[in-house]
Amino acid sequence: MISNYTKLVGDYYDIDSYDFDKRYWNNLILQKIRQDFRENTKRLKFDNALEIGCGTGIDLLHFSKIFPEKSFSGIDVSSKMIEISKSKIDQAKISNCDVQKGGPDEISKIYPNLKFDLIYVYFGALNTVENLKDTADKIIDCCEDGGHLVLSFVNKHYLAEVLLNLLRLRFSDAFRRYKEIWGGYSPNKHLDSKCFSSREIRKLFLPANIEIFRKGYSILYPAWYRNHWLNRLGSLGNRLWKIDSILNNSFFWQFGEYTFFIFKKKISTNNLQKRTSNTSPIYKRL
Repeated sequence: MISNYTKLVGDYYDIDSYDFDKRYWNNLILQKIRQDFRENTKRLKFDNALEIGCGTGIDLLHFSKIFPEKSFSGIDVSSKMIEISKSKIDQAKISNCDVQKGGPDEISKIYPNLKFDLIYVYFGALNTVENLKDTADKIIDCCEDGGHLVLSFVNKHYLAEVLLNLLRLRFSDAFRRYKEIWGGYSPNKHLDSKCFSSREIRKLFLPANIEIFRKGYSILYPAWYRNHWLNRLGSLGNRLWKIDSILNNSFFWQFGEYTFFIFKKKISTNNLQKRTSNTSPIYKRL
């Protein structure tokens, strides 16, 4: 049964869906970050992928067209987002993609007896779950051994935003992400959610997985909701993106607006024993 909180999140994004695509295609920062998410995802080997928080199907359509031989599924708590996704899939006559309404806690109910070798979450859909620990366990359980989790989160420790608001003497805004409940991005529409640090995320997704990649976004490069800064910054905007690439090799990677992780699920002891027992003696000696 859907919880009251999940219904509230679904209702919020039902309203958000009406001009979601228009706002996205007018936001160059969102497009740049999304494409970088995609490029890091494409280098992974997979056959059966699931997107959590698929929205209007922007990434599902992108991937399903590029990889027609692979299978793609998507879930979202918003009925309207799912309607738009299904409409796009039908119009494009895509046959390797399926979308269903639901949240990450319901994966095993929506797709029973099915595990995915790639589960990805773009733009922080896991910031709006009731209990991330419980959700993380369910996501991990729905991933194949040796499969990958590609996860992005709205970051608690967004240093540039803290400093900028302190300089403006907006002390409450400076530390909004550190509160137990974060109200979301919009100053006019509140959405109960929570921001997570990289340490909190690792604690929940390790040691069941191996971390093979991590990256921070908008460390100095403007956050997506400051897209209007790009015209004023001019060529400096591109330089800030490149500086962020350098900072990702330092301690400062964890202070961006988003954090991005790729985890590889470890092979369970039972499955490892099965694989070992099915290996020929000659191969084992090698």
